[in-house]
Amino acid sequence: MKLLVVAVGQRQPAWADQAWADFAKRFPPEMRLELKALKAEPRSGKSAEQCMAAEARRIDAALPKGARRVLLDEHGSRLSSAQLAERLGFWRGDGRDVALLIGGPDGLDPS
Repeated sequence: MKLLVVAVGQRQPAWADQAWADFAKRFPPEMRLELKALKAEPRSGKSAEQCMAAEARRIDAALPKGARRVLLDEHGSRLSSAQLAERLGFWRGDGRDVALLIGGPDGLDPS
């Protein structure tokens, strides 16, 4: 199973990229952790809805076929570390890749 984090935003500083690389090494080979950073849509002259829709298309294009989509949103359910570990165990048994989606400055497109 691949655990993919798809995040919309700006380029991170080198120290953040290094911290990510160090963190990703801790995952077992059967659960590879990968980051796909996507550029945020330029905001000039566009509504938040237009920007989120464009970012949603980028997210869709970045996902492996059949991946389980998990939206990380401030309005979603809160899980403890133990609950997240339990969920990851279930997902691993499911056999599909898991994509954790993080939206841009305006959040994730409702669709």
